[in-house]
Amino acid sequence: MSTTIAPARPATPQRPRRRGPALATALVLLATATTLTNRVLPGWAYPVCGVVTSAALIGLARWAGLRPAAIGLDRRQLKRGALAGMAGVAVVGVAFGIAAAVPSLNAVFRDERIGSPGAGQLLWLTLVRIPLGTVLIEEIAFRGVLPALLGADERWRWGPVLGAAGLFGLWHVLPSLALTQNSMVQTTFGGLPVAVLSVLAMLAAAGVGVTLHWLRHTGRSVLAPVLVHLATNSGGLLVAWLYLPS
Repeated sequence: MSTTIAPARPATPQRPRRRGPALATALVLLATATTLTNRVLPGWAYPVCGVVTSAALIGLARWAGLRPAAIGLDRRQLKRGALAGMAGVAVVGVAFGIAAAVPSLNAVFRDERIGSPGAGQLLWLTLVRIPLGTVLIEEIAFRGVLPALLGADERWRWGPVLGAAGLFGLWHVLPSLALTQNSMVQTTFGGLPVAVLSVLAMLAAAGVGVTLHWLRHTGRSVLAPVLVHLATNSGGLLVAWLYLPS
């Protein structure tokens, strides 16, 4: 009596079957988050919404079958990500130094949206609100989860990069409506309709999204763009606060 051994089936490549539903759910989640934070929730809830949404996005990515490395959260790449990020932070520091030293560029730091915060409010903004409410959710979403759901991998692929960057631009549609309160924007583009200014702001944000994704790609970790994003936003706010009295 002969025994026939069935040939082993080849391993199925890991292609997340749930990628489409996960992407659709992520977009709805982000649309809800930006509406809530810009139109509904009080200021103190802004970082809470950022943390909750970020956790939900990571959960969606895992549900879709994506590994931590695919969304830039591989702990083995933290050192590389930190090095790439600190290089970017140095560039931001040089740019801020030039802008602070050249009087004609000082207006870029003057933004009426921040008001005149005291030291305690400044700490809240730079250490809590911006890191958790802005930087965390934007980097997890637009440099981590969304590019992976769109098909990004270790190679540079323009489709997912531009797709996530375009969504990053759209993410800024509500914040862009208040850009006229920035002195530099008002001086440079004050005569433009708000709708045109909003479109320009979204295009600029999309361009920034490509640059930040390059950092994430170079550092193999979202830590790289997180550091640069944090230095730009919190650092820019700190410099703005220093220049407010003048």
